Amino acid sequence: MDRNTLGIYVQVPFCQTKCTYCNFHTGVVARSLYRPYVDAVCREIEESRALRGGTVDTVYLGGGTPSLLDPADVARIMDAIRTAYSCVWEEVTLEADPETITADKASAWLDAGIDRISMGVQSLNDEELRAAGRMHRREDVYRAMEFLREAGFQNVSMDLIAGLPHQTRGSWEASVDELVAMRPEHVSIYLLEVDEGSRLGRELLAGGKKYGAGRVPSDAEMADFYESACVKLEARGFEHYEISNWGLPGRASKHNLKYWRREPYVGFGAGAHSFDGQKRWANVHDPAAFAAAIEQGGQAIENEEIVTPSDALAEELFLGLRQLAGIDLAHIERQYGTDLAPRVGKLIEDGLIERHGNTIRLNAAKLTISNEAFVELLG
Repeated sequence: MDRNTLGIYVQVPFCQTKCTYCNFHTGVVARSLYRPYVDAVCREIEESRALRGGTVDTVYLGGGTPSLLDPADVARIMDAIRTAYSCVWEEVTLEADPETITADKASAWLDAGIDRISMGVQSLNDEELRAAGRMHRREDVYRAMEFLREAGFQNVSMDLIAGLPHQTRGSWEASVDELVAMRPEHVSIYLLEVDEGSRLGRELLAGGKKYGAGRVPSDAEMADFYESACVKLEARGFEHYEISNWGLPGRASKHNLKYWRREPYVGFGAGAHSFDGQKRWANVHDPAAFAAAIEQGGQAIENEEIVTPSDALAEELFLGLRQLAGIDLAHIERQYGTDLAPRVGKLIEDGLIERHGNTIRLNAAKLTISNEAFVELLG
């Protein structure tokens, strides 16, 4: 763990609409509330004392839809970070929805210090986008990419979701082919999550038809879509470095790697999480409650927990195996004083993981059923 560098995450919990599959703590609110929220975030950053000794090398503005903010407010957040922390930025990411990206915003983001855009594409099929409740359409993605490139962005990430309503093998492959042809530097592929936290998830669990639930691909089809994307991305030079993430050489997400490697990061904003190596803490989720807490006392921490050795071991195994490079088993066993050989041996026999010397990694052919390996290994 590198304790000399630090990642900063800023949560912007606002959206234009709530996507049917979304299970995040985000909401649709009046634009008049954006600036007071940014005021609160800036004050939280300015008054924070968390991990001030580390040099901030990555910043990530996520959400929600940070690209909804006025660029001047994005700049204020970046200035607050510069003022409060020692900064040598290697990567500064802003999440953006295609229809919110304009030429003027793109230029302003670069001026503010943003050098990487993570664009929420989800699909390049308009029927699928409508069913998911997305505001953008296929043509918006192309237009947004043009704006970003003309402004000077040389690091753009795009994501797709496998399993959206109305998706077929043909429409999925068309989306992947079109996305890759746009040559983003980074690609994320997510499988549709089915849980009670989203409208679509609740409808699927109830066996209903609303939100296109009756037209959601099967688990087997989603796995097939994912595996097809793996082949296409590898063929176009993308390196598969984490279960859901691919990058051109040198373009892996530096900020997200901090999470997977259990390196320190501080989160600001409603619902933001932080980790210093020994403990984790989180802010209140409600933006209004967050702003009120900051106004009253300068912080809005809702809960804090010490990471026990057993928790840390579980995190090392789970997060380490999500990375395609795998984990150093001997190092983990020495660090935590444990013998994982029996569990590892069974997973190797079952074909879920591979061992090369001291390194264990998920079997590349079994990534879509990785949870089985996690459950067995974590025991």
